[in-house]
Amino acid sequence: MKDSYTRISLVRLCRLLGVTRQAYYQHFWHQECVSVAESLVLAQVSQIRKHHRCMGGRKLYEILHPFLLDHQIKMGRDALFNLLADNGLLIKRRRRHTVTTFSNHWLRKWPNLIRDKKLSNVNELWVSDITYWKIGSRHAYISFITDAYSHKIVGYHVAETLESVETIKALKMALKGVTGRNLEQLIHHSDRGVQYCAADYVKLLQDNKIQISMTENGDPLENAIAERINGILKNEYLKYFHVVNIKEAKKQLETAVALYNDQRPHFSIGMLTPETVHQNNLKTEKLWKNYYDKNSKIVKLIQDTNQPVNSLQD
Repeated sequence: MKDSYTRISLVRLCRLLGVTRQAYYQHFWHQECVSVAESLVLAQVSQIRKHHRCMGGRKLYEILHPFLLDHQIKMGRDALFNLLADNGLLIKRRRRHTVTTFSNHWLRKWPNLIRDKKLSNVNELWVSDITYWKIGSRHAYISFITDAYSHKIVGYHVAETLESVETIKALKMALKGVTGRNLEQLIHHSDRGVQYCAADYVKLLQDNKIQISMTENGDPLENAIAERINGILKNEYLKYFHVVNIKEAKKQLETAVALYNDQRPHFSIGMLTPETVHQNNLKTEKLWKNYYDKNSKIVKLIQDTNQPVNSLQD
């Protein structure tokens, strides 16, 4: 009796809606498939975000693409953004800045050699910078050296002081990776901080016939790649590690650099990882494109929440 009543009710409902029972069942079957597919994607995003907690939507889409193909899930970039937005998984960037550069010193300062320079290979330009990292109740200081062509971090070191004897350890790591190569075409670019102008640091560069270049007016854009790398490492990785001493800091920094170099794709190098580009000296293309229509749901969400567009494009 109950099944008969259900069938009669369904027939009447379909007539009222102007659809067939087959269309009715197909609709709910489709909805169920979409729900399962979205659950699978969200689970995969959760796995990726275990190690890359601040990875933006476009990078997630590139990493998810093979997964979507393997599971025959049809989901475009905008659909993924909408799914992330509906589940509160979009990333909002926060900008902070702490000065680690002391350039008011008597040591020699070098001219800027990289203005308008075009790169074509790895080991043409290394950019260096120092950033702080709060561990426990105090600050530690990280020195990074990055290959500007591949965006690979080739040298790094964390210490409890800003002394040049600590900063030079990052340079020695970078040089160890290119032992035996002719570095006469390589330029080392940094700010005018006392660490980079110190005699021992300069001597090590000159001994390896590396050209020295420095910023001239303190504008972060003069060392934009280094500044960007600092922000990525700190805001996407290091701030999620619970570190209380310098020994733990060194271990976690090594983990963060490995995640950055080996797994994180970059729009500036064709959505490849720095390690892939560096090891193969690949020719890449910048992928700075705006995929957001002014009338799209994503842009409306940004406007409603005052969320920076960069948090989605990164």
